[in-house]
Amino acid sequence: MGGVLGTDVSAAELSRTYPQTEVNLLIAALHPDPNPAKGGGDINIEDDTLLASLSIDAVSATEVEASSNQIARYVVRSGDTLSSIARMFGVSVNTVRWSNDVNSSSIIRVGQELLILPIDGVRHTVKNGDTIASIAKKFKGDVKEIQNFNDLKVGEVLVVGEVVVIPDGVIVTSPANLTRITGKNRITKHGGPSIDGYYLRPVSGPKTQSSHGNNGVDMGSPTGTSVLASAGGEVLIARGLGWNGGYGQMIVIAHPNDTQTLYAHLSQVDVVPGEFVIKGERIGAVGNTGRSTGPHLHFEVRGAQNPF
Repeated sequence: MGGVLGTDVSAAELSRTYPQTEVNLLIAALHPDPNPAKGGGDINIEDDTLLASLSIDAVSATEVEASSNQIARYVVRSGDTLSSIARMFGVSVNTVRWSNDVNSSSIIRVGQELLILPIDGVRHTVKNGDTIASIAKKFKGDVKEIQNFNDLKVGEVLVVGEVVVIPDGVIVTSPANLTRITGKNRITKHGGPSIDGYYLRPVSGPKTQSSHGNNGVDMGSPTGTSVLASAGGEVLIARGLGWNGGYGQMIVIAHPNDTQTLYAHLSQVDVVPGEFVIKGERIGAVGNTGRSTGPHLHFEVRGAQNPF
């Protein structure tokens, strides 16, 4: 069969270059402003309180040389992240992860080759006994959508070894060491135990306001400065639009030690809900959105002491 069902994939050469993530530049800087940037939020964030909304940058057709119905092959370049690669191709980060067996603790490396699906979903190699119906059930897809996308006829027998794309399919198994927090009463808003060395400073720049709000601190940095995941975990909320109770553009991450971290007033959100991030991975950029007097990061820890 032709199209996405063949074993060959087309090459995609990308001309866009991304800067290196400045993980090693988290050093406090002098802050001459006598009235530094401050801010915060006035709402409580609990699991599904806010619906995610992420604005994706458009990519011109000249940047990605792959047709809309083909699986592309991309070679990782210096400065690439899973989020930036996903944005190039207009798919979710999980779509990239699932197609390349990249889990939350894996790090992509320069020269590594990744397969990129043309749409959000899952790439599945047909095994003995597979049917369209069984594949749809396994990956929570739709039988008709699978048939239409892969040019399969009703009742057609799948051939072992063929590749089938499941549009909007998902792999529901989460990493064994991560437990999603589902009970709103499991998060302590103010403080908690001290966990030495667990949380990474999420942004460069000085502290401009000490503990306030829901166990939060403010760190002043220019707009566009990289914001890093303070610890590994699952993205619960990634909101790229709106006031959001004063937090502006914001991210909430649940960690395997039953705590959450919140990152607010962002100018850019680089992750999506359900994505697993590793400690030190770029998740967004400093901004001045929501209730804020200047560019800075409002950073909260829920369920433990804020070490910053």
